[in-house]
Amino acid sequence: MSERILITGGGGQLASDLEVLLADEAELLSLPRAVLDVTDDAAVAAVFGDLRPTLVLNCAAFHNVEVCEREEDQAFAVNGRAVKRLAQRCAEGNAKFVHLSTNYVFDGSAIVPYDEGSLPNPRSIYAISKLAGEHAALTYAPGSLVVRTAGLYGLHGSVSKGGNFVTRMIARAREQGALTVVSDQLLTPTFTADLAAGIVAAVEAGVTGPLHLTNSGFTSWHGFTEAIMEMAGVEVTVEAATTTIAPGAADRPLNGVLRSWVSERTGLVPLRPWRKALGDYLERAGLLVGAAA
Repeated sequence: MSERILITGGGGQLASDLEVLLADEAELLSLPRAVLDVTDDAAVAAVFGDLRPTLVLNCAAFHNVEVCEREEDQAFAVNGRAVKRLAQRCAEGNAKFVHLSTNYVFDGSAIVPYDEGSLPNPRSIYAISKLAGEHAALTYAPGSLVVRTAGLYGLHGSVSKGGNFVTRMIARAREQGALTVVSDQLLTPTFTADLAAGIVAAVEAGVTGPLHLTNSGFTSWHGFTEAIMEMAGVEVTVEAATTTIAPGAADRPLNGVLRSWVSERTGLVPLRPWRKALGDYLERAGLLVGAAA
């Protein structure tokens, strides 16, 4: 892939894994929010003018779901308006635009997994703003790739959430000696190293439009947590709970499982099962039971 590549949201879980994959393949510029705030149009214009990217991977997002409920303007500024302007600049410069989205654009009421043809029905400010970003990408940069994914964790953690779900649960288990996790929210936990490879493969295959991309299979947050503790060798009771939405809190889809007919149609290789990905992550992070520290 001989490209000039811009990654926004640099330093995050997914962006970091994309950097690893693409660093030797292209002229690569990965900019964290402290360097490039995607809501600063003048700053974005300057970067586009200097780099003249041929590929833009937008990993920048305002994705703390509960904070989005309280800070609506910022959610739409980052997840919607900034995406529109990035898309416009990509169209003007004939650059391929890849935008990251979420399973939260669906309401979770279906009894089967959601595919790319399923009708979105977002139920939170975060979800609505992310769907707005999808429409902006596809409208203002025809030929964009919009990747919907779920349950991300990676070696670089998530700055806004204080690590990732795996490391937070392990730390909490060791501190508290017991855990309570919802068992009625289904999803596919997805290792960002696998997701990054899948995105690169989709770009190289020329895939456009919405694409659902997660590891294979599904579980609940409770099942995911039990697998984490088992593989990490942490002996702790994991109690199952049901979802309750407090007044003013964000709604969360009970069924967040995605499937992809686009991958089947375009011949993309499915990402590996989520348990295998989790074991690989834990080994790389030195958290797998029996693994060298």
